[in-house]
Amino acid sequence: MASSAARSGRQASGQKALGAAKGGAARLLISGYGLSMLSVVVVLLIWQWGSSQTSGLLLPPPSAVLGKFLDPVWFAALMRAVSQSLVQLALGFALTLVIAVPLGMVIGRYRVLREMFEPVINAIYAIPPVAFVPFLVIWFGLFFEARVALVFLMSFFDVLVVIIAGARDVRRPLIDVGRSFGASRLQQLRLIVLPSLLPFFIGALRVGSARAINGMITAELFFAAVNLGAMMKRSTQQFDTAAVLSIVLLICLLGLIAQSLVALIERRLVHWHVRG
Repeated sequence: MASSAARSGRQASGQKALGAAKGGAARLLISGYGLSMLSVVVVLLIWQWGSSQTSGLLLPPPSAVLGKFLDPVWFAALMRAVSQSLVQLALGFALTLVIAVPLGMVIGRYRVLREMFEPVINAIYAIPPVAFVPFLVIWFGLFFEARVALVFLMSFFDVLVVIIAGARDVRRPLIDVGRSFGASRLQQLRLIVLPSLLPFFIGALRVGSARAINGMITAELFFAAVNLGAMMKRSTQQFDTAAVLSIVLLICLLGLIAQSLVALIERRLVHWHVRG
């Protein structure tokens, strides 16, 4: 009797462990990481199927693009190019944040300035930044300064518009409560305005970083071809679509890394605002 009870207990515990393992696997599958990996697998399968239906010149298979990354000569050249491209990206986007964030806060907080400048900002924002390329060539030439200027121009208004909206969103009753407790303007800015603005700042980082990456590669294609842009042009002239796609995937990876860093900053700075 005791032995049968023990066997029944072991079977029950084994079934519970098996059920827990299955539940853990299911939770992993439906988690964010599992779904992300599933989406990558689906895209690769579609890509592989599409490449099998057409010429490798038009759409090379994933294995051909992977072969480019595994080529030590090509990979070394790619890393040198991206390291140089990141310099102009970092400088242009840093200028955007240094200028657009405080300017957006001032315009958003003062109604007179907002009514004066919002029509001009909206009008310029509607113009494609590429339309300013001829002026940038005249003002800065074809080299590093022009590329930094285009990165700045392509990300500046996106960040500015979001920050203005965030500064306008600060609730007036919060300011009144701060005043009733004797908070100075500096204290109101530090304790009320900036915390309220943080979610919008994260949104501006998210949008602006993507636009800055767009500006980086656009500048290298429109001005004197250098770095990644030069490699793309040279590969296109040689009809090496696998090499072109490897550069495109690298740019996608840069965007993914940038968005992941922004998400990390969001979890650290505004964890109270992050929703599951």
